Amino acid sequence: MSTETIRERLREYIGFADDKKVQAMYTMVEDEIVQELDLWQDKDFLEELKSRLDDIDSGIDEGMTWDEVKTKARSELAAKR
Repeated sequence: MSTETIRERLREYIGFADDKKVQAMYTMVEDEIVQELDLWQDKDFLEELKSRLDDIDSGIDEGMTWDEVKTKARSELAAKR
């Protein structure tokens, strides 16, 4: 089963699962969720993000379109296989 199918099935299940099951699932991944959300509280991360956005706004960095990002990622993934 593909990861996308699993995600969809979990989304559907959470919608009607009883409270105890939803709480149990959350407990299993709570630490990971908290760590990901804490990223937005990380001062160094936010400064780096602001610096990169400033470079794009000033023209120092041209950035990439979403299509360019996908093409590059697919190309690098294919090269690793």
